[in-house]
Amino acid sequence: MPNLFRKGAIPLDYTLIHVSPPDLHGYCSLGVSVEATLAAIQLSKVVIAQVNPNMPRTFGDSILHISEIDYIVSVDTPIFEQQIEIPSAVESKIGTYIASLIDDKSTLQMGIGSIPNAALSNLKHHKDLGLHTEMFSDGVIDLIENGIITCKHKGIGKGKALATFLIGSKRLYDFVDNNPFIEMRESSYVNDTSVIRRNPKMVAINSAIEVDLTGQVCADSIGARMYSGVGGQMDFIRGAALSEGGKAIIALPSTTKKGESRIVPFLKQGAGVVTTRSHTQFIITEYGIADLYGKTLKQRAASLVNIAHPDHRESIDKQHHDLLKNN
Repeated sequence: MPNLFRKGAIPLDYTLIHVSPPDLHGYCSLGVSVEATLAAIQLSKVVIAQVNPNMPRTFGDSILHISEIDYIVSVDTPIFEQQIEIPSAVESKIGTYIASLIDDKSTLQMGIGSIPNAALSNLKHHKDLGLHTEMFSDGVIDLIENGIITCKHKGIGKGKALATFLIGSKRLYDFVDNNPFIEMRESSYVNDTSVIRRNPKMVAINSAIEVDLTGQVCADSIGARMYSGVGGQMDFIRGAALSEGGKAIIALPSTTKKGESRIVPFLKQGAGVVTTRSHTQFIITEYGIADLYGKTLKQRAASLVNIAHPDHRESIDKQHHDLLKNN
């Protein structure tokens, strides 16, 4: 998004932002969300700021002088919260498998949701982990406070937990407020593959809607119907794969809420490939870990069938073989 703004693909007239009150020197903070906002501010004709005392003050690219703002609207409203759900038994099992792949001194990237939080809850005995992630939520707080996430061994931004936006509870917002350990940077930096790969033992933990038996990952659509954007998955999966000792992980329950398999012989018609089969390393469900790195298509298919739900394994395998036979 910052590049789309800077290259003129999306011209901007007005930009609406949400900031903390200015300090004694006239500097506000973008608080919980930098992402593409900085580029929008720099390129917009008019910047209108909602100034809110409830917005936490964060550092890095989030600092903005009041002179860069054209109009100010003062409010006093709570910041949107997303409460952390307790992981299900399936999600907890997946979190255990993820944690088993994470070595001490690794640097973590994780998405939002119960599975990343389940993985984080299994890292209580790890040492000197780092954080370089598009976003983080409440799951990292205890790990930072207990000295498990120290960021001492990162290759980039050493000693700082790096993110581009935050979402969680008021506890998270209170934790990051005026906390110099947290550094907020623009997404064009945080999500830059050449930056991500500089962290040794970079571990990217992302999810998917479905994965086919060759390792293609669909994470943004259900068939042709768009479900979400691509997010940072393709950036971090690639960055982790290129990192020295890095691990690229896709984790998902084996079935949908309707009982349909999410490990499939082939993606739905119209589905988008967010992570190519050339980039996938580890696929995890509650039934285990499929290590696809360096494997043939036949070996990949066998590994992925083994982590599908038992009720679907025979059908998936048969459909896959029938497809190959008919082509």
